[in-house]
This record gives sequence, C-alpha cells and structure tokens, in this order.
Amino acid sequence: MQPLAERMRPRSLDDYVGQKHLVGNGAVLRRMIESGRLSSFILWGPPGTGKTTLAQIVASQLDIPFHTLSAVTAGVKDVRDVIELARSNRMFNTNGSPILFIDEIHRFNKAQQDSLLGAVERGDITLIGATTENPSFEVIRPLLSRMQVYVLNSLEKEDLLQLMERAIATDIYLKQRNIELKETTALMRFSGGDARKLLNMLELVVESEGGDNVIITDEMVNLRLHQNPLAYDKDGEMHYDIISAFIKSIRGSDPDGALYWLARMVEGGEDPAFIARRLIISASEDIGLANPNALLLANAAFDSVMKIGWPEGRIPLAEATVYLATSPKSNSAYMGINDALEKVRSTGNLPVPLHLRNAPTKLMKQLGYSDGYKYAHSYEGNFVEQQFLPDEIEGTRFWTPQHNASEDRLKERMEQIWKRKY
Repeated sequence: MQPLAERMRPRSLDDYVGQKHLVGNGAVLRRMIESGRLSSFILWGPPGTGKTTLAQIVASQLDIPFHTLSAVTAGVKDVRDVIELARSNRMFNTNGSPILFIDEIHRFNKAQQDSLLGAVERGDITLIGATTENPSFEVIRPLLSRMQVYVLNSLEKEDLLQLMERAIATDIYLKQRNIELKETTALMRFSGGDARKLLNMLELVVESEGGDNVIITDEMVNLRLHQNPLAYDKDGEMHYDIISAFIKSIRGSDPDGALYWLARMVEGGEDPAFIARRLIISASEDIGLANPNALLLANAAFDSVMKIGWPEGRIPLAEATVYLATSPKSNSAYMGINDALEKVRSTGNLPVPLHLRNAPTKLMKQLGYSDGYKYAHSYEGNFVEQQFLPDEIEGTRFWTPQHNASEDRLKERMEQIWKRKY
C-alpha cells in the first residue's frame, strides 16, 4: 500500500494546497499553465512543500510528455538518454516541449548540469528542477540564467489542517475509521511545515490505535512519535541561515536571540569548531576595539571546546555568546582594513619610502635605504612624528575610531601625540 502522502498527492491546481503566491488566482505559475506557454524553472523550497507535485500537475494539465530523473542516481549518460528521448517525443507532440523534471537538481555536478544547457537553449526540453538548496550556490550560472526561480514556503498551519481534514474525509482507508482531530499542536510541531511528513505521521498514529474510533491528542502523538529530529542540514542553506541569525543577534546586542540560535545549532549537530570560529570572527569584526577582551574570551572558548568536547562544550560557547552579545560594539578595525584593501587595489604596488626600508647590505645603505628613519624608542614617550605611508597617499586615513569608552581613550592618545583630529 502506498503511504498516505502519496495517496493524497493532488492531481490538479484546484486540489493543490498552499503556495498561493505561485498558484493562486492571477499568480505566475497559474498564468503560465493557463496560457500554455511554459518556460524552464526551478522550484526552491523546504521538503514537503509540493515541488514534485506542482511539476506533475503542470505536465498533466498541459498534456505534455513528462520525464523524471533523480539527481541522486542519474549520471551524464542518463541525462543525455532522456534528452534524446524527449527530442524524439517532441516530433509527435504539438502542445510544447517535453518536460524533464529533475528532483534534487542541486546534487548534479557541473558536468551533469552542463549536459542540460544545449537542450534547454534549443527548446528540446522544458526543464523543471526541484531543490531544497539555494540555487545561487548550487546551480551553474549559465543554466540558472536560462531558468526562473520560484520559491516555495513551508506550509502554514491552516494549510496543514486542511490537508489532514481532507485526508480523513477522502482517503479510502482513513475514512473507514471514525477519526477526530481533538488536538493538533504536536503534529504541527513535528511536521515542521512538511506536508508529506505530516500525512505520514497522521497515518502512523491512526494505524497504531486499535478500534474504529480514534481521537488524536497531543499526548498520543508525543507517545507514538517520541521526539522530532530538528531540521538542520550542516551542508545546506539552513546551516548558513542559522549562523547568519546567530551572528546578527550578537551584533544586535540580543543575548536571548543569540542563545536561541546557538541552541538550534547545538541541537542540530553543528560542528562546535565552526561555531567557535564564528565567535572569534564576530569578536574581531563586531566588538573589536570597543572591548578587546571579547577576542580573548572567544579564543578561550575555542580552546575549551577543543579540549572538553560535547556536551560540556556548549557551556563555554554560551558564555562567549552572551559576553559578545552584551559587549559594546565597534567595527572600526574591520572597516579600516577594508578601506586599506580598497586603496591597495586602486593604487597598486606603491614603493615603500626609503626611510622605512631595511638596509642589511652596504649597497642598500649607499642607495639611501633606512636613511632618516627615526627609532621611536629613542624619543620621549616612545614616539616621534614621521611619515609611514607612501608619498602618493600621504595623509590618507583608514582607521576612524567609534564612540565607546575604549576607543575614546585610543582616539584621545592619537590626537595628543599626532596633534591632529581623529
């Protein structure tokens, strides 16, 4: 027997639930289908949001030959064979180019994706790809430029309830049971917006209950399903989304948000060294000179995690996270090096002033290397004014102190010894 999610797979747009921004009245995919003018596109969204179903509906409603490949198992030869088959089918089909649907297209390597270019360019096939990963990172640019990208969202609570109620009322097996959805919070939580997962969990819970009368409660669901492994792909887009939220929470001085995203990574099985490295970067980029101790603590947290491992390693990571989030912020060092890099790129290899050059040989001394250099420690206060930039950019400023207690002190000292405003 097929799983419930497969039995309930919609066959038309009218039965399709969710993604109104794509298939609702006047939406882009509905207009494309209704006009019969189909172009290649990629469906990007989380698992269980209807990517495969939508591709099949497009093909069936336009009565176009539909070929499917899985990027997990297909090679370049498989791609070429299907393209050749599609090309021959096109001769006998007047409704448009055959559709080639590639599930998990992000798993295709460059050679496999290259093999699709000619067929898409010539119109031998209409390519529809499905992916859970950001196409910007996973699909080669020449192919991406020939396709539209449509984003599918996790299903809303109302959509999921509609799917369950429809399944209970119409599925050939479920409708034979007297099923009452008394509580749905646990099912919603466990599904994570994934329709396929939700329906299969519903079927599992119903089948685990004896008798014809089934009252579904949160307690029953928790008992049957135990726990829900968090959705977290360490090599995928969610990995980057969550670390981005983590760093932005630290930068925004929100220790609660930072701890939440840290917990998501810890619970999802993220590499602790990756988290610790990002804390070190944040300490330098976002806290910087406003609190130089932040970098010391971030480094200490990295060392601690490497020494003690999991699960105790979460504690120094949490300590560093809270410390960084609650510290004053400054990106003056980060901005300074970026400005200096931009100047280097725009001005090229400017010569080092002679007085700053080393003179280890007699010839170099004769050429004036190091001539006129003033050794700072030979002067009062270990400072003497002299030029340290190439002549062409003399007077250029890269470091601009920001207003915080630490940098105010540094600014005051610089203004005092250099006799100029910072």
